[in-house]
Amino acid sequence: MPSPQFIPSVYTGSKQFTQQDVVTANASGFGAAADDYAERGIDLNEQLVMNKPATFFFRMNSDAMSGSGIEAGDILIVDRSIPLSNHKIIIAVVDGDIVVRRWEQINKDSCTLHADNKKYSTITVQSLNHYQCWGVVTCHIRLLDTSLIAFNKK
Repeated sequence: MPSPQFIPSVYTGSKQFTQQDVVTANASGFGAAADDYAERGIDLNEQLVMNKPATFFFRMNSDAMSGSGIEAGDILIVDRSIPLSNHKIIIAVVDGDIVVRRWEQINKDSCTLHADNKKYSTITVQSLNHYQCWGVVTCHIRLLDTSLIAFNKK
């Protein structure tokens, strides 16, 4: 009897598997010649997440960054380990409000948060504001056909 295979509870990606490790069934008794050259699927965690413990996903709920191509409903991938630098898009909490803005340092005591949509004003953060940066946006994901959301939930 083969020994049981234990799988850890923490996700570590699928890079350790090759196509030959994936169990397949052959109803005809022998495989196709192209089976040896088939590639495994794309794991978006491996491709888009650079630092798993410091990364979270955030759904955009405004059009404040539409000038950067980030629209309401997009999923943002945010990395807390990336250091702030000018013109990076960040998730921040300012006086209790969560905002997605482009960060710019003015001097050592203040910074500004710019929206890429002209109908939103610039937020100037000074020492009197309650400000906390949650992380830097590394990429965003958009579902092109929103009707697929309802289709997927059936």
